[in-house]
Amino acid sequence: MSTTKTPSAEQGSHSNYRRSLGTIALTATGLGSIIGSGWLFGAERAAAIAGPAAILAWVIGAVVALTIALTYTELGSMFPKAGGMVRYGQYSHGSLAGYLAAWANWIAIVSVIPGEATASVQYMSSWDFGWAHALYDGKELTGTGVALASVLLIFYFFLNWFAITLFAKTNTAITVFKVVVPILTASALMIAHFDTGNIKDAGGFTPNGWSSVFTAVAVSGIVWAYNGFQSPLNLAGEARNPGRSLPKAVIGSIVIALVIYVALQIAFLMAVPGDKLASSGGWAGLGYNSPLADLAIAWGLNWLAMLLYADAFISPSGTGMIYAATTSRMIHGVQENGHLPGIFGKVDKKTGVPRPALVLNLVIAFLFLAVFRGWGSLAEIVSVATVISYITGPVAVMSLRRLSPGLKRPVQLKVMPVIAPIAMVFGSLVLYWGRWPLTGKVILIMAVGLPVWAWYEIGKPLSQGRKPWAALRPHLKAGAWMVAYLLVMAFVSYAGGKEFGGKGYLPEGLDLVVVVLIGLAFYFWGVRSSWRNPSLIAVEEEMRAAEQAEESSGVVTVGAQRSGDGDGPDDDRPSDGKVRSDA
Repeated sequence: MSTTKTPSAEQGSHSNYRRSLGTIALTATGLGSIIGSGWLFGAERAAAIAGPAAILAWVIGAVVALTIALTYTELGSMFPKAGGMVRYGQYSHGSLAGYLAAWANWIAIVSVIPGEATASVQYMSSWDFGWAHALYDGKELTGTGVALASVLLIFYFFLNWFAITLFAKTNTAITVFKVVVPILTASALMIAHFDTGNIKDAGGFTPNGWSSVFTAVAVSGIVWAYNGFQSPLNLAGEARNPGRSLPKAVIGSIVIALVIYVALQIAFLMAVPGDKLASSGGWAGLGYNSPLADLAIAWGLNWLAMLLYADAFISPSGTGMIYAATTSRMIHGVQENGHLPGIFGKVDKKTGVPRPALVLNLVIAFLFLAVFRGWGSLAEIVSVATVISYITGPVAVMSLRRLSPGLKRPVQLKVMPVIAPIAMVFGSLVLYWGRWPLTGKVILIMAVGLPVWAWYEIGKPLSQGRKPWAALRPHLKAGAWMVAYLLVMAFVSYAGGKEFGGKGYLPEGLDLVVVVLIGLAFYFWGVRSSWRNPSLIAVEEEMRAAEQAEESSGVVTVGAQRSGDGDGPDDDRPSDGKVRSDA
């Protein structure tokens, strides 16, 4: 099968990566991904959907992200490889499920890059210059705006072109700024104006009902924001000690971001002038182009507005730079799964950067920018595609415990058998909350990628005179649960409650119960469908070969320490101070 790759081939491609990222750099990567354009627009967009109850939407989103992230930290520490998020489904279920998960994940992440560029230009449109106003028409970027956003995409590209160490140093510095400015913004707005009457006015705490809180989690940019926890996992191949640093980076970045986002949401809700709220007809009618900067100007905080205009470049650009890095590693992972040409698996020996993959993602980012010119439309697509990519983590982590109990697990939670099905349920609920027809549209986008899979699994073997059917059958059988899951969720979204865009065939309340049961049913089906496919066997051989080589040379396996080991000043390095360059 085309999905099988020899251990030596994988090791060779990964030997060019540099294991130079420690806990701080990886946490900065995760936090830098989370705090991008979401903090500039998320508070207003969440309030427009859920009113003051948007505060709870951020908390719910963090709980969902943490639950799902815990399943991925075990997988990431087991397989510290570049583009890790696109590999786990391949290891547990073979080519079909692995490809669908990788496709959803890649779509979700690569579309963030033009989204960040769009956010910067959209904020710039509030500058007091005629040319700036011409960048955004109130709904989407104009032609001039798209051109300027394209320049930003090229800037992200070149920051990643030269070396991972340059990326790490630049990103850490940017992340410090990105954390300080939101905290300063929330504090300044709270001090300038804190009108608790806004909670009671314009429909009260939940002006659009509790269903709107759940919808806000799915489509307002909250899932978009927390999705940044993936970035450290996709850079696992460049972590010095993934067993220790990955869980700290993933969980730490989510928790820090939660505190910042809740503070910003509260500040926004209380800083909106009461007369503006009344004249707009409620939270949904506010329509700020640059929400936080506009509020700063309204209360005479011109210095803060200037700082926000500057940060509207720095925060999204920092996130765009990170995603340009992580998506190139994802493309490398998809290529090693056997579903892209070999050129996209090449890593520059001098810089440790997968440059061909970087170029491909730049081209795709330009395409997304041309089609989706507004931050809101991109946020919706990213959010739903992200949730679809999430569902393989809970299934894969328990599947691999069943298939390969002997594999080293530097992170292994005893409660994972409970966490995994809960994570699957949470992912299913957020997908349903995304509302019909958006859920159906994104699920359709998942089908668009299937011809690429079909070429590598069916067309290419046939063109070479081989018959792929016998070898392909177990991959189809193991991946059937995921195809069925997407079809069933699309139908339930269509037939579900009207408050979530459906036809109303399922009564309110009962629809959520049905989604929970669907999530659990497909979780157990997915775990039972897993099998010892060629990709899993290959990675097991690779890991055993690496362990044997390390034992003979006296080098300790990177990331092999158990999670219970104590932390010290050098906790990102193996105990003997040596670091291997392969995966």
